Amino acid sequence: LMGSDDLYREAILDYYKHPRHKGHLDSPDIQYHDHNPFCGDEITIELKVENGVVVDAAFDGHGCAISQATASMLMEEIIGKPLDDLKALDKESILEMLGIEIGPVRLKCALLPLKVLKAGAYGLEEWPE
Repeated sequence: LMGSDDLYREAILDYYKHPRHKGHLDSPDIQYHDHNPFCGDEITIELKVENGVVVDAAFDGHGCAISQATASMLMEEIIGKPLDDLKALDKESILEMLGIEIGPVRLKCALLPLKVLKAGAYGLEEWPE
């Protein structure tokens, strides 16, 4: 029988091999890119926002299974949510979403998409509505 850790690992691999919401949006309202120099992960996140709510989201990039799967899971998670909810996401939210213990090195990979997402969410406010 598979333990829950194995199930989560399966899910992460599945998101990595068959990413959801990977690609680009037409004329996104928010686009932000960052990378993790230690392992070469790169993530770009694009969001479409209407009345302060994320109506569509996409990511692109490359890197390890953890960073790519986290990005894909995050996109699913945030569609339909207000930008304020995105700002409230933290390390715990990501770990809960992934469901497995992650060592410090891999944690950087898992948190990269969150960092990019939050930078984008906060950056939008500098623009007039």
